[in-house]
Amino acid sequence: MGTGREASVSLDGVRDKNMMQLKKLNTVLFPVRYNDKYYADAISSGEFTKLAYYSDICVGAIACRLETKGGTMRVYIMTLGVLAPYRGIGIGSKLLNHVLDMCTKQNVSEIYLHVQTNNEDAIKFYKKFGFDITDTIPDYYINIEPRDCYVVTKSFAQI
Repeated sequence: MGTGREASVSLDGVRDKNMMQLKKLNTVLFPVRYNDKYYADAISSGEFTKLAYYSDICVGAIACRLETKGGTMRVYIMTLGVLAPYRGIGIGSKLLNHVLDMCTKQNVSEIYLHVQTNNEDAIKFYKKFGFDITDTIPDYYINIEPRDCYVVTKSFAQI
């Protein structure tokens, strides 16, 4: 994926017919195995969960869960990942920007996620989009080191 080429990237919603693509991506991208509730949440979040295709090859995804807290809607990013050979060409940014646009359109109060404390690339990526570290949770992860995570949050002005 050389620089200077405009990536031919398209996004598609996650449905029963392409759920296996999300499952396969997650197996490659993350050191965690996700349960059926994760996939049910991903499908039920509608426009907030997307697969990314580069020249018709599924290379990334963002999966979110919609939550209500104190009468306001917020979005939890369960996973965002892009296969290594396709990183650095804007696919992760396109996925996140889509979700941030949806947050604005649907009057979401905040969006947040958990990031392993040593994942400097992810922290830098989210800070570029206006996210802040708002909390640290010790021993959040069970089977990976370090076990601690940051809560990374972006708030939206309510209309």
